[in-house]
Amino acid sequence: MVSKKKKKYSTGEGAQFLTRKAALKKLQLSLRDFRRLCILKGIYPREPRNRKRAQKGDTSIKTLYHVKDIQFLLHEPIIWKLRDYKIFNKKVGRARAVKDFETLHKYLNNHPTLKLDHIVKERYPTFIDALKDLDDCLTLCFLFSTFPSLSHVPRDQSALCRRLTLEFLHGVIEAKALRKVFVSIKGYYFQVEIKGEIITWIQPHHFAFTPQSRGEVDFKLMSTFVEFYTVMLGFVNFRLYHSLNLYYPPKFSAVTQSDSEKSLVDEEVFVSERVAALNFPLAKTSNTETDECELDEFNMEGDAEKLEELRKEAEKFLKVKKLKTLFKGLKIFLNREVPREPLVFIIRCFGGEVSWDKDMFIGSTFDENDESITHQIVDRPSIDKQYISRYYVQPQWIFDCVNARDLLPVNKYFIGEVLPPHLSPFIDPEKDQQYIPPEARAIYDENELEQHHKLENDEDEAESESEEEENEDGENNEENGNADEVDEAVEDDDEKKKKPKLSVTPGKVHKEVPWEKNKQERQEFRLREKMIKRKYKNLYKSMMEGKKERSKEIWLLRKKRRLHDEGEAKKKKEEKKQKKKATAVDA
Repeated sequence: MVSKKKKKYSTGEGAQFLTRKAALKKLQLSLRDFRRLCILKGIYPREPRNRKRAQKGDTSIKTLYHVKDIQFLLHEPIIWKLRDYKIFNKKVGRARAVKDFETLHKYLNNHPTLKLDHIVKERYPTFIDALKDLDDCLTLCFLFSTFPSLSHVPRDQSALCRRLTLEFLHGVIEAKALRKVFVSIKGYYFQVEIKGEIITWIQPHHFAFTPQSRGEVDFKLMSTFVEFYTVMLGFVNFRLYHSLNLYYPPKFSAVTQSDSEKSLVDEEVFVSERVAALNFPLAKTSNTETDECELDEFNMEGDAEKLEELRKEAEKFLKVKKLKTLFKGLKIFLNREVPREPLVFIIRCFGGEVSWDKDMFIGSTFDENDESITHQIVDRPSIDKQYISRYYVQPQWIFDCVNARDLLPVNKYFIGEVLPPHLSPFIDPEKDQQYIPPEARAIYDENELEQHHKLENDEDEAESESEEEENEDGENNEENGNADEVDEAVEDDDEKKKKPKLSVTPGKVHKEVPWEKNKQERQEFRLREKMIKRKYKNLYKSMMEGKKERSKEIWLLRKKRRLHDEGEAKKKKEEKKQKKKATAVDA
């Protein structure tokens, strides 16, 4: 039997990939529906090892999909729902063209609905899987929650994003899961820890919205992502609330409606406004409160590595426990010009009480004239009426306290003070090839922090000292130096007389020559470079070039910082000289 010759590109990469055109033909979908289906199911284009073989000899660049992914989409029931939408649009268009409004009204009342619950369960079988992929979901939902009514974004979608994000913030407040915050030009960065998973998202600033043109941003594509993310976030909120023994949708435990409010708003609006305030505790399904776990001590002798790991875990646990009650016992009042929502969220996450002017927004719990207020957050150069019993600080004090995990001194954050640098808490101090400013290094290294304070104190003392004291110190040092030299010479003579004669000659310490050691290391490194395989050499070269560029960037930033510090020091010296001259002239 003569075996048949296999047809070219029938096996291997030629049979494993499909172009987008072939995928549309196989699924019998339009490009718009295909893109929507791929976003919902999490199917993305693939990059083959050999593009020419995958494209069956074609050298042009095309969008390729894996054959198994397209076969996976063939069995999706949403495809039939998308075809129902197509039929529905044709019927509605025909009825509108004929002006048969009765039939049109009947079609619009019975339009097909697309349910995505099964896709969420399919993509995220467990709650932990959903938490791992929650970063992009929260970032996009917070972005859409700030949108007004746009032509490409449904109004109901923005309202749904607003409701779900506020519910998630309430869950984080009750769980006390917030760990890091940072303010940038993009917005507020928040990082929380839920069930051991780290989740980071960006909440944009509430500025006046300026809509972009359709060519700059594809709102339809983003809206498709949000359509899936809202369903996913609803599942996450439901599980999060039930794990915290909370009612879902959220209910309030100790909030009553006044008679004036009852006449103005209904119950649904009342609850939604209180949810948006972020200032009320939620009602729990049971009154039993779970006590925080305490650390047990075990005797584990002989296993140093496990002991070190347990010690690190215990330190981390204690730091987190202290962080959860950072603002406990503080009553903080927010001024009108301060961003309310992020500050209320942060303060309540760490056990503090917060309020604002009741005319500004609903949900205030105490007035400005309350004598028990400890801090008032102000973001203006001056304020007319001030109370002696409280501190007036700028908003950065809240963010810096959270990142430092301690209540910082308030003197650097008073009204009108030049604020210290707001450092990012997302810098990894153990990671190399990145620039870390000296203030950030001082936070992670206690020795550097002490040296930083010593340098500041030494500079102040050196500038306050007079020239006469310096001259006197120099003369005294010379006299002491001469006396020390005489004492050392006498001691050497005494030692020579007392030293007994030994028969054993002392050994000599072999000193390594540093330049020879460096030369040997460079030679060994070159030999290791020659051992790299040929197919990895280009990758290695690009890695080394990137390393050189990063080191050059770090060097430039350090130089820029050094020149800046020198300039600031010169300015301070000149200002002090001018003050001295002015005082001398006045005298």
